[in-house]
Amino acid sequence: MTKAFASAGDMEEKETSFTEIGPGLYAFTAQGDPNSGVIIGDDSVMVVEAQATPRLARKVIECIRGVTDKPITHLALTHYHAVRVLGASAYEAPQVLMSDTARAMVVERGQEDWDSEFDRFPRLFQGHEEIPGLTWPTTTFTGRMTVFLGRRRVDLMQVGRAHTAGDVVIGVPDARVMFTGDIVEYQSACYCGDGHYRDWPTTIEAIRALAPEAIAPGRGDALVGAEMVNRALDNTTDFVRSTYRPVAQVAARGGDLAEAMAACREVCDPKFSDYAIYEHCLPFNVARAYDEAQGIDTPRIWTAARDKEMWEALQG
Repeated sequence: MTKAFASAGDMEEKETSFTEIGPGLYAFTAQGDPNSGVIIGDDSVMVVEAQATPRLARKVIECIRGVTDKPITHLALTHYHAVRVLGASAYEAPQVLMSDTARAMVVERGQEDWDSEFDRFPRLFQGHEEIPGLTWPTTTFTGRMTVFLGRRRVDLMQVGRAHTAGDVVIGVPDARVMFTGDIVEYQSACYCGDGHYRDWPTTIEAIRALAPEAIAPGRGDALVGAEMVNRALDNTTDFVRSTYRPVAQVAARGGDLAEAMAACREVCDPKFSDYAIYEHCLPFNVARAYDEAQGIDTPRIWTAARDKEMWEALQG
């Protein structure tokens, strides 16, 4: 019998933290589960990442209400993945922001991604009955967009492909703080199943060039101070390169996916096996690396059926 996805049996509730990473700036983290960010302006609040369900979003809202009663007027979504966006309705934010590319990906693969992730992460989708449907932005942009929360400036930027083709980072220049989504992780595996391996390190360097003094990453603890920020940037780059290179070598000599998985494990297990969601991400990461090494630039759409076919093949 084929065993279940690595995350399918993870039903233990995670302990959450709400950490101030700059004046009026917070990271909501949950032991390797998807993070959210909070930006408090003069008269309103922007939330970064919605969480997977309204149930989880209300945990973020509860933390916000512990520090401010200002209205939540903006919800910024760094990319299209279901675990990031489907809790959006709980915030009742008049403005939902996303890149043009990310919106196009909702059109192209949003429902398939929802169905796929629902099977992979049952704990994150508890209370899914409240989700009203796919999350659609009210405002989109290409390249760069600036929002003012009173006098506080917030920059939404596309600095390169990485976790997805539509990734956005959010910067608050008055505090040198950034919210990077899943481009940057800390002590958590990168999910690369929809990623762009060869672009990812360059995108990380574009973030480094902005000299953030604190980052709320996609998963893992808040990163405060230049030393911790740079260590996380370096570790994320190492994870991406360590995953891609052995898989690309197997693909180049005509090896199959199972051989690619073994080669990847040989390099990555000693360095990353204790990272959050490592075992969950690994098969998807190997499959995407194998495709990219064969010249498939646009990641193939993951469906619940494709997930199972890939998983069964790797289990033999």
